[in-house]
Amino acid sequence: MKAKSFAGMRCSVAGALEMIGDRWTLLLLRDLGMGLSRFDEFQSSTGIANTTLATRLRNLERNGIIARTRYLERPPRDAYHLTDKGRDFWKVLAALREWGDRWDASGFGAPPIEVVDKDTDRKLRLALVDPQTGKAVGGDRIRYRPGPGADDSVRALLQRAAVGGAS
Repeated sequence: MKAKSFAGMRCSVAGALEMIGDRWTLLLLRDLGMGLSRFDEFQSSTGIANTTLATRLRNLERNGIIARTRYLERPPRDAYHLTDKGRDFWKVLAALREWGDRWDASGFGAPPIEVVDKDTDRKLRLALVDPQTGKAVGGDRIRYRPGPGADDSVRALLQRAAVGGAS
């Protein structure tokens, strides 16, 4: 069964999901962010099937998230690298990793990977930061409001969420 397309929804989350596709793609972006670049490296890291991997790489390239460069002509072999758009995805993966660490998503009782400052070796965490003050803002202070691209359906959703007390 083909998954429903989110194309055309006035929602940045839906648009991002449409662009990324599925969980295999998230693992490929994780690996690309860690420096892997070759088809066989992705297969080894994830266990993904050849056809699935090729399809996901084509989708990422079509959406401008990765770029492909030929490093061997015979047999033809390509390397894949994140574009600026792809490199900017690190924040999404950091948020997923932090959530998974907190709720033991790996099932091993402790985080398998820690993210640290390369100069201080101190652990790092993701935060929403007020751009004027440079200070982190806690989740209890977050509220949603219509943005410049909002339409009536987005405004209605935000109004329903505010009335219903959603957070």
